[in-house]
Amino acid sequence: MSQLTYHEINPLVRIKELELITKDEFERMIEAETMEQLASLLKDTHYSSYIYPGFEHEFEQNLNKEIEEEYREIIEIAPEKEVIWLYTMRYTFHNLKVLTKAKRLNKELNQLCIYDGFYSIETLKRAIQTGYSTQLPTTVAESIREVTLHLEESKVLQGIDVIYDRYFLKTQRELGETLGYPELLNEIISFIDLTNIETTARGILQKRNRNFMTGVLSSMGSISKESLLTFADNREGSFEAFIDFLHNSDYAQVIAPALLEGEIAFNLLGKLKDDYLTQHYEGAQTQAFGPLPLLALLNAKEIEIKNLRTLVIGKKCGFTTQQIRERMRRVNDL
Repeated sequence: MSQLTYHEINPLVRIKELELITKDEFERMIEAETMEQLASLLKDTHYSSYIYPGFEHEFEQNLNKEIEEEYREIIEIAPEKEVIWLYTMRYTFHNLKVLTKAKRLNKELNQLCIYDGFYSIETLKRAIQTGYSTQLPTTVAESIREVTLHLEESKVLQGIDVIYDRYFLKTQRELGETLGYPELLNEIISFIDLTNIETTARGILQKRNRNFMTGVLSSMGSISKESLLTFADNREGSFEAFIDFLHNSDYAQVIAPALLEGEIAFNLLGKLKDDYLTQHYEGAQTQAFGPLPLLALLNAKEIEIKNLRTLVIGKKCGFTTQQIRERMRRVNDL
C-alpha cells in the first residue's frame, strides 16, 4: 500500500479528535466532589474501560497504556515518521538518561523508561554499552559518546543530564530545519527559548558559574546564549536583572503570570510553557496539507493525559477545586 499523505490522513485525525475530552467535560470533572463522581463522569468518555471500583490505584498504568497505543496508531499512518519522533524524542533522551545511569550504578531501571515509539530499550542499551549504533540518528549516537567520555573523567552523574539535554535541543532544531515546516520550526525554537529561560533562572538561584551555564544552555534558540550568560556571573542583583530582561523579552506576555516580585513561580512557569506551545497548534484546523493537525492531536492527547493525572491525584490527595484548576493544562480548541 502506498504511503498516505497528510491530506488523506487529516480526516482520520478529525475523527479521533472527537474522542477527546472537552473543556466543559473537564470543568465538570474538576467540580466533582468525590472520586466516585469523577468516575461516573469518566465512564462517559473514551476512558470508560479503565473505570472500575478502585480504578484510581491503577489509573497511572492505564494512562501509560493509552498513550502508547495512541503513538502506535499515529506512527502507523504518519506520512513522515520523523515528525512523530520530533514529538516523542523527549522520551528517547529520557530513556538514555535512565539507562546510562543504570549502567553506571549497576542497577536495573527499565521500569522508569517511557515508550517513544521508535527505539527500544535493547537498542539504547547496546548503544550505551558499545558507544556505537547504526540504528540511532547521528546526533543521538554522538550524545552517547560524549556522555561516555564525560563518565571516564568524572563521577558526577549530573553531567549525564546536562549533555543529553543539550543534544536533545540540538537534535530538535536540526530535525525541524530538515523537515522544513516553518510553523513547526517556530514551535521548536519557542520550546528551546522557554527551556533556556527556565534553566537560566534556576542556574542563577543555584549560583552556578559561567562555565556550568555554558554547558547547560542551548545555542539553538532565538534568544542569544551570550545574552543569557551575562546573568550567570553571580553578581549582586543578577536575578532581579534577569527578571527585568524577561519583562522586555518576546516572551514577556507568555510568562508574566510566573514573574512575581523578585521571584519566579517555577511550577507555574512549566504550566505556562505547556499552554503556550499548545497554542501553536490552534491554527491546525485550517491546514489540510501539513503535519500540524497530526501534531495537534498528539499534543492534545498528551495534555489530556496530564490533566487526567492531575484530576485523579488531586482528588486522592484532597486538593481543593481551586488547587486542581490551577494545575490543569490548557485544553486546545480543536
